Amino acid sequence: MSVVSEGPAVKQRLPLRVGDAVIDPPVVLAPMAGITNRAFRRLCRESGAGLYVSEMITSRALVERNEATMDMVTFADDESPRSVQLYGVDPHVMAEAVRIIVTEDRADHIDMNFGCPVPKVTRKGGGSALPWKKDLFASIVESAVEAADGRVPVSVKMRKGIDHDHLTYLEAGRTAAKVGVSWVALHARTTQDMYSGVADWPSIARLKEELAPLGTPVLGNGDIWTAADALRMVEETGADGVVVGRGCLGRPWLFGHLVAAFRGDPLPPEPRLDEVLHTLRRHAELLCSDYGEVKGCRDIRKHMAWYLKGFRVPQPIRQSLGTVATLAELDELLAQIDGDQDFNTE
Repeated sequence: MSVVSEGPAVKQRLPLRVGDAVIDPPVVLAPMAGITNRAFRRLCRESGAGLYVSEMITSRALVERNEATMDMVTFADDESPRSVQLYGVDPHVMAEAVRIIVTEDRADHIDMNFGCPVPKVTRKGGGSALPWKKDLFASIVESAVEAADGRVPVSVKMRKGIDHDHLTYLEAGRTAAKVGVSWVALHARTTQDMYSGVADWPSIARLKEELAPLGTPVLGNGDIWTAADALRMVEETGADGVVVGRGCLGRPWLFGHLVAAFRGDPLPPEPRLDEVLHTLRRHAELLCSDYGEVKGCRDIRKHMAWYLKGFRVPQPIRQSLGTVATLAELDELLAQIDGDQDFNTE
């Protein structure tokens, strides 16, 4: 496999491929429940190149053709490559879900979730707790890869382990690589860590070293807040790419910065508040177009604090934005905000 070099600041790395498409730069939007729907993915895609993964899809709900789930695996006509993340604890159900995606041409890439640390998932032995069950983990991954039959690439996203006394990532990474996944992504925290503390980037380097003989790319995830963080992760760990989650919340333009950074170009300036408000309004409009005004406005509420972080916005307006019910109401509130403010980088 050839290597790709992007700019003087980035080491050589294995290319990420989805079919005939090369993901360049090697930047992936982390799947986030209630966040990475069609509207948010569109905002990110418009900002820069990369791979944009759907919200986590439950394999059983897909097999049962739950209406909401089928909508979640419906992509915009211009969205390519289409990427779905599947969650499941049963190899047979996972395989059937993969077959549905492949035979019905519902996605171009499948990511498997072994990284969710939420207790309601891990208590059932799923998410980031599942790799501890070595045989079950191997069976699920192998079943998915076999069901994809080489027609759609399958990748794995996981955490270091349950806690620091029960680390699983090296063995799980080897297992996934040996059965033919396209890459392994590691969030450098344990289940117990949740999102606290500092991500353990050296563990990404250890996994990269472990999988190097197998030729399987490794992606790093955790504490990428800026383009500089992404470059530093690649340099320090040797990762073949990065997965960005919380760092892009309220900042979908981060992907444009990542493109520039990986290509060695000057970074675009951070947007002023009036530009941020325009993005927020467009986000709301896209949500309403997809889900209707009532649900769309309800969904945009959780994004308000992320978009407005660091800006001077009167508290009564912030509170009202948290209960906004219509686009007209949103417009009225946004018009009361002084948009002549620089982005706060502190």
